[in-house]
Amino acid sequence: MFIQSLVALVAAKSFSSIMKQHTGLLLCIALLTACSTTKKVSQTGSTSTVNNGKVWASLWQQRSAEYRALCFQAYNLAKLRLDEALKQTGGKPLAVVSDIDETILDNSPYDVQRAINNREYDLATWKQWTAKAECDTVAGAPNFFKYAASKGVTVFYITNRDEDERPGTLKNLQRYNMPNADNAHLMLKSGSSSKESRRLQVLNQYNIALLCGDNLADFDKLYDNHPTESSRNSVTTRLTSQFGSKYIVLPNPSYGDWEGSLFKFNYKLTPAQKDSVIKANLRFSK
Repeated sequence: MFIQSLVALVAAKSFSSIMKQHTGLLLCIALLTACSTTKKVSQTGSTSTVNNGKVWASLWQQRSAEYRALCFQAYNLAKLRLDEALKQTGGKPLAVVSDIDETILDNSPYDVQRAINNREYDLATWKQWTAKAECDTVAGAPNFFKYAASKGVTVFYITNRDEDERPGTLKNLQRYNMPNADNAHLMLKSGSSSKESRRLQVLNQYNIALLCGDNLADFDKLYDNHPTESSRNSVTTRLTSQFGSKYIVLPNPSYGDWEGSLFKFNYKLTPAQKDSVIKANLRFSK
């Protein structure tokens, strides 16, 4: 009612006259508006350091030529190493073992949608995303795996997606005509998140020429069982000769065991607690 009266007054009188007669009421409106805005901001809250970081990481993944260059570099090197393995005769047939997420399929749209709304990873929404089978591919991935298949090398996909994600995962791989994209070669998580037992299944019938992944647990059991940052770095030093030789690592700044080890795999930390951990572990210039 007040707003309607004020509009009527504006039509009848000059603005300066209204300001003189209704200064008090206008101040009240300004205060109420400010309080309302403050309340809205306090309810929404600022984006956590974690989610701000994920938005920036996803922006780099989606837009930078450097990210694409690193992916091409990884798969160019994979091709060279595979060609070397193919020159060796005898023994079991060759296979390449690959992770899927951020190694073959790009999930950055899901990461952005969560982070830009200041929300963290959630299994239910993740499964809604994978069911859509809308992931794009990581640069260089389709060409490399199709090349491997053209040379008679079998491709196995070992992923920690759950069994109920099988239909969407196969549909997404088949969308890009990925080789061996079938139930027999798609090995999802069953119980333990360790990939070691699944790698051993492949080794029963094949020699694994290469392993491709974005998370170090994609390569070796030494990275299993929630290792600390220190132990992960120690193991990586021990395995130096394997990287670029048998282990092909793809860049993923958004998530992985590196993040889990930073937070000591404590999945109950609040965003504020995570922010504190991040700031405590960063090196600042003096």
